[in-house]
Amino acid sequence: MAKRVVIDSDECVGCQTCVELCPDVFSFDDASEKAMVARPDGGPEDCIEEAMSSCPVECITWEED
Repeated sequence: MAKRVVIDSDECVGCQTCVELCPDVFSFDDASEKAMVARPDGGPEDCIEEAMSSCPVECITWEED
């Protein structure tokens, strides 16, 4: 089964840690002041895992397709 990275935008506090750690996968939406997934198909898994573990509100998760 494939997995994709998702952000719970209701929980995101807009700290941009994920964007700083993994800019190829995450971006920042200025309108909502929240992070978003720029590449739902993923990217370097170690980079995504680091962003997940660094997120202060733990709103980044894997979702099974």
